[in-house]
Amino acid sequence: MDLPGPIHDFLLVFLGSGLILGGLGVVLLTNPIYSAFSLGLVFVCISLLYIPSNSHFVAAAQLLIYVGAINVLIIFAVMFMNGSEYYKDLNLWTVGDGVTSVVCTSIFASLITTILDTSWYGIIWTTRSNQIYRARFDNSIILLVALIGAIAVARQ
Repeated sequence: MDLPGPIHDFLLVFLGSGLILGGLGVVLLTNPIYSAFSLGLVFVCISLLYIPSNSHFVAAAQLLIYVGAINVLIIFAVMFMNGSEYYKDLNLWTVGDGVTSVVCTSIFASLITTILDTSWYGIIWTTRSNQIYRARFDNSIILLVALIGAIAVARQ
């Protein structure tokens, strides 16, 4: 899709902020239903990011598979679970939360440092030949994270 520069930049910033807000919603919201809906927002934003790179089929397939099937399945599974289990012993801050926040903050700081120190001029972002492989890699990572989350929820 050949969009003018400012529209393309606005679309990327808008979808990127939707990804960040949805990811924060998945992690920070205490109600599992709201967290599942935030995961749906993340899936929608990821699928819409393929449209500016002319991968319309990948965008439609990801929208149908992840939002239409996997996210609906997660929402139904969360709705069937007993909601009172989550609020029995409500500890606002534990040692594991502190360690996790320190690790995540250090990873975020190293990411920001790497992004700011990299010379982005002259980098070829994508070609037609690697779009499908990139889409498959992204989908496999998302599916792996979803399966790990499902196993963690099932073990509780």
